[in-house]
Amino acid sequence: MLTYVGRRILFSIPVLVIASFLLFGFVRATFDPTARLRSSRDPQTIQRARDELGLDKPLVIQYRDWATDFVRGDWGKSSRTNERVTAMIRRSLWATIQLIVWGVLISAIIAIAVGVYSAVRQYSIGDYLLTGASFAGLSMPPFWFGLIAIQFLAIYPRGWFNLAHPWFYFVGLHSTGSHSIGDYIRHLVLPVMTLTVQIVASWSRYERAAMLDALSADYVRTAKAKGLPPHKVIFRHAFRNALVPLVTVIALDAGALFGGLLITEKIFSVPGMGSLFLNSLLTGDAPVLVAWTVVTASFIIAFNLLADVLYGVLDPRIRYS
Repeated sequence: MLTYVGRRILFSIPVLVIASFLLFGFVRATFDPTARLRSSRDPQTIQRARDELGLDKPLVIQYRDWATDFVRGDWGKSSRTNERVTAMIRRSLWATIQLIVWGVLISAIIAIAVGVYSAVRQYSIGDYLLTGASFAGLSMPPFWFGLIAIQFLAIYPRGWFNLAHPWFYFVGLHSTGSHSIGDYIRHLVLPVMTLTVQIVASWSRYERAAMLDALSADYVRTAKAKGLPPHKVIFRHAFRNALVPLVTVIALDAGALFGGLLITEKIFSVPGMGSLFLNSLLTGDAPVLVAWTVVTASFIIAFNLLADVLYGVLDPRIRYS
């Protein structure tokens, strides 16, 4: 196992280098870091800025210089705020991680429970109801669900019940000057609900299909023929193997989420990676965009590796050579 993990990490390095080079080239071709100086119409000022940023050098040399500084922890300064990019990424990533951890954890628990129940009780009333709810969840755009949740769970109840404060808050992750757990939870509920509604619907369908496939396998029929109790057949034999395909989906989705929950973060004013990307994109903040893309690519590669490792944990038949 350790040999396999080490080999995968070594293989991931050239993938990350190639991906970072392509992303660096795309950003350089799309955004001009000296664009904000064009209004001054001073050629000498613009040329001086280009010399300082090394924009007159070949792209490969620019990438080499940037990658050298990046590995050392010097990710440059934002052209929008003049703040260190590392500090901006760290702050935004922490806000996004909080949403991802709770969103993925809650989504996985609910989706697995719904998927297993629907498979075990196939074609029952409960299966039909959960299937219909899943399709409804898949059909609801996150921005629409988020706005509806704000109206019916925060704004309307405050007027209906004459509340001094709404049940749930919908701006940021904390109230100004308050860092209590209760305040934190009341800020988390709505964005996490908005994040999980489509994820639960999608993952539950994957788990249901995988569980049905596992329940029809020969080893499950053999376990039933041996007289094992139904709960042991389901959870000891079928359930563990049914998790393997779902792990792939969860790992890929979770890795992509580290790039930012753009819609959720904008609706609820969460200063995460999605908001950072959008603000940097609109202002042409090249240093932040390059760092953002590399960090996102790194998380996607890392979670792909995590999924491969979990295969062997969930299914002992999988062996790594």
